[in-house]
Amino acid sequence: MLERYNRGNQKQGWKNIKILFVCSRNRWRSLTAEKIFNGRNNHEVRSAGTEENARIKITAGHIGWSDIIFVMEKKHQVRIEQKYRDELSGKKVIRLDIADEYEYMDEELIDLLESRVLEHIEI
Repeated sequence: MLERYNRGNQKQGWKNIKILFVCSRNRWRSLTAEKIFNGRNNHEVRSAGTEENARIKITAGHIGWSDIIFVMEKKHQVRIEQKYRDELSGKKVIRLDIADEYEYMDEELIDLLESRVLEHIEI
């Protein structure tokens, strides 16, 4: 499935990718990812959190909108798989394994996001 997300997707007529980044509170990690990746290669990027007090709480609508979902930790993957099992059918969920130890737009966080996301898609 990842072949459709490579750099050649536009030459092959693939649509632009809708990417969702998920962390706990949507304040630091996923929000940073949204900020740095939105608009690259004409991809659309959104972010959300799994916690009740998240800045933007993930919904079934987010899952339905996205083509690919990046979660920061295993707990985020487990939470969305439990709550949105049906909506995740046919969706690619990728865990980045980025711990909650960075602030918004932290340079080290940006470097980690860039390298980990590029392991999976060209962006």
